[in-house]
Amino acid sequence: MVTKEMTTEEKQVVSMIRDFVKRDIEPVASEMEHADAYPFEIVEKMKQLGLFGCTIGQEYGGMGLNSFTYAKVIEEITASWMSVAGIINSHLIMAHIVELFGTEDQKKEFLPKMATAEFRGGIALTEPNCGSDVSAIQTSAVRDGDDYVVNGNKMLITNGEHGDTFAVLAKTDKTIQPAYKGIGCFIMQKGPGFTHGRHLEKLGYRGIDTTELNFKDFHVPAGNLIGKEEGSGFKQMMTGLELGRINVAARGVGVARAAFEKAMSYAQQRQTFGVPIAEHQAIQIKLADMYTKIEASRLLVEQASAKKDAGERCDLEAGAAKLFASETAMEVALEAMRVHGGVGYIKEHNVERYFRDAPLMLIGEGTNEIQRTVMARQLLQRYKHLA
Repeated sequence: MVTKEMTTEEKQVVSMIRDFVKRDIEPVASEMEHADAYPFEIVEKMKQLGLFGCTIGQEYGGMGLNSFTYAKVIEEITASWMSVAGIINSHLIMAHIVELFGTEDQKKEFLPKMATAEFRGGIALTEPNCGSDVSAIQTSAVRDGDDYVVNGNKMLITNGEHGDTFAVLAKTDKTIQPAYKGIGCFIMQKGPGFTHGRHLEKLGYRGIDTTELNFKDFHVPAGNLIGKEEGSGFKQMMTGLELGRINVAARGVGVARAAFEKAMSYAQQRQTFGVPIAEHQAIQIKLADMYTKIEASRLLVEQASAKKDAGERCDLEAGAAKLFASETAMEVALEAMRVHGGVGYIKEHNVERYFRDAPLMLIGEGTNEIQRTVMARQLLQRYKHLA
């Protein structure tokens, strides 16, 4: 197991974010979430804090935070309002892909403006008929001189309305087999032929824009093909999603932590049969199980992020963290509602919001069903010597 201790500077960053959350997010989160209102003022403050560049290298104007510290930042934000964490997650997955695989010209052109949020980013992978099976995407990019002409539609895109710059997967060759070798990843900016579609209403994860993206004979310069090699897009996106899965896992910890803390507080205040319900064994068992699973989730996130920071392959570890932490968030949110009883079902208590937010993490960055299958394949390779 890879372990890591945070430096003093890294702890100060997390403390700064904790103060920001308590001051600027917690007081408005519930009202804005229920209204499905986009948090413009919070976003402006996030820009000022440098959060849109928190994982971008300092040479490109970012904070240069490692994955370990970034996960701690995301946990703090999510414990207040999960949607806010999503605004920077998709943006930073794109930045991560550009920083890892882009040419130096691409990095210099896009990363400094992404670090300041002059360019607001996201990733465009999912399509109306394609999600987990990435190789089945239908959006096409056909070479035409110095450009590619893009046609197709993307679905469920975070930052689709308020973002302007996206890492988009498109088929450059629909005949090659296996199909994933015919996919390119492009930096695309909104313009004639590239627009966002309808705002999608969601069960939870409200306040953040989730939309369709539409491409109609959209011309993107050939120089915006990340790395300038056709057929590399699938690998580039999957590597970027390692950071995304660490983020989703950290969000799972944040939601579960928030639900647990509400349950702990309520259980010590609410009385039945003359004593606080925290003194009833049935409630105590719930609280103990909740705490244990949250701590286990946090350790899995720490292991995955530490391995990534060490330069080691971490797709299995990131997948395990995402799987366990998201399932924990769902379970703890439900248990917190049960601890609250009837009042947990009404909107004035935040536990109903945690219960609505948690399912997204079972689905986001790859469904947990697909996640288990992918992990099993990797385990069979890693442990084939035991056959």
